[in-house]
Amino acid sequence: MAGQTLYEKLWRSHVVREEADGAVLLYIDRHLVHEVTSPQAFEGLRLAGRQVWRENSIVATADHNTPTEHWNEGLAGIKDPISRQQVETLDANIRAIDARAYFPFLDAQQGVIHVVGPEQGVMLPGMTVVCGDSHTSTHGAFACLAHGIGTSEVEHVLATQCLVARKSKTMRVWVDGVLRPGVTAKDLALAIIGKIGTAGGTGYAIEFAGPAVRALSMEGRMTLCNMAIEAGARSGLIGVDARTLAYLKDCPFAPQGDNWNTVAMVWQALVSDDDAVFDDEVTLDAAQIAPQVTWGTSPEMVTDIHGRVPDPANETDPVKREGMQRALTYMGLTANMPMTEIAVDVVFIGSCTNGRIEDLRAAAAIARGKKKAANVKRVLVVPGSGRVKRVAEHEGLDKVFRDAGFEWREPGCSMCLAMNADRLEPGERCAATSNRNFEGRQGAGGRTHLVSPAMAAAAAIHGHFVDVGRLI
Repeated sequence: MAGQTLYEKLWRSHVVREEADGAVLLYIDRHLVHEVTSPQAFEGLRLAGRQVWRENSIVATADHNTPTEHWNEGLAGIKDPISRQQVETLDANIRAIDARAYFPFLDAQQGVIHVVGPEQGVMLPGMTVVCGDSHTSTHGAFACLAHGIGTSEVEHVLATQCLVARKSKTMRVWVDGVLRPGVTAKDLALAIIGKIGTAGGTGYAIEFAGPAVRALSMEGRMTLCNMAIEAGARSGLIGVDARTLAYLKDCPFAPQGDNWNTVAMVWQALVSDDDAVFDDEVTLDAAQIAPQVTWGTSPEMVTDIHGRVPDPANETDPVKREGMQRALTYMGLTANMPMTEIAVDVVFIGSCTNGRIEDLRAAAAIARGKKKAANVKRVLVVPGSGRVKRVAEHEGLDKVFRDAGFEWREPGCSMCLAMNADRLEPGERCAATSNRNFEGRQGAGGRTHLVSPAMAAAAAIHGHFVDVGRLI
């Protein structure tokens, strides 16, 4: 018999019951909860007279609706009444149960759930992890089977600790070679999406592997798995190695002492077997990847910094041609325009994709000793968690950003999406380190270009996109 993929190992170890039609009841180890999708789920439980089945599986924080300034005003700092109500409702729901970890608004550890969870060690190799947020795929970097779920599914997991699911096919994305200077995990993620498209991973669990992936830090691996959903996959995975264990060791919620030694031995088996067979395979050469910049309204609408805005006239597929033309009209771009000639109005550095300390260090390295360009209205730097913020301030990164004319904010989702006070105005063009560039994603009429933290900082300094590889 052929060996097993990592996905198959995780799947098989969590199946509670399997039906003849292929549907299974899958046991869930960790349930991440935030303020957007959980209020309806908790209310559904109350109306049905049900209780939360396993309270200590829940890890919660407020992130989407929380402000990144005015924290001195407390809850009054959340100006939108609906957002404030969602945060207050989360607080009431979580305080009524015995959650494993809760980091409420204004807590020293609060932040984006997909940043807070890993740094606290609440997601451990071999777990199944769900959250009412599509970027739960982030936690696949720790060899977890992790993916987003809908609001009704949030209620189902709260009530039963299980989820009705169907097995995915498996895809391995193998990346050979070494990434060039200035090329990051974010660029790799965008290059993969550019190659296979936003539907290329539909129906698959993607395992990222190869020398270039193994060379990534855990922060970089989280960025890569975070973007798996943008390639159409429900989950992304990376097998356990020494880097995984080193990151988790001594995290607050990770096993300690002899327990650590025991589980660490078990976790090392959480890799795909050498003779495992995948349903599909994709290969990239890391050395051929340059810093990436999206030009359209989907992550697959991407090219490298040396490229040009594509010409719809060269596209033979009429549906794709129409989509390209619509994207260029929305983005206010013209065909064949060099990417380096695109000027930006706003820069956002943060999100569950790129709000970790490694990301802020990369941006600070570009901004140190410089000033933002006159045409750039504002630059928001938003740490992904309270811990990231404290480390950055200890290292003096906040001063680097402030000296450059950037705004240093409190942790949260911020301008990644238009669910809080940090938004683009209609027509504003933003270099963003987030994960989606859909129409209106950062604010009605806002125009988003996805880039790495270093590329975003460079755009802030120069006023337009430049090849960050030539600046380091």
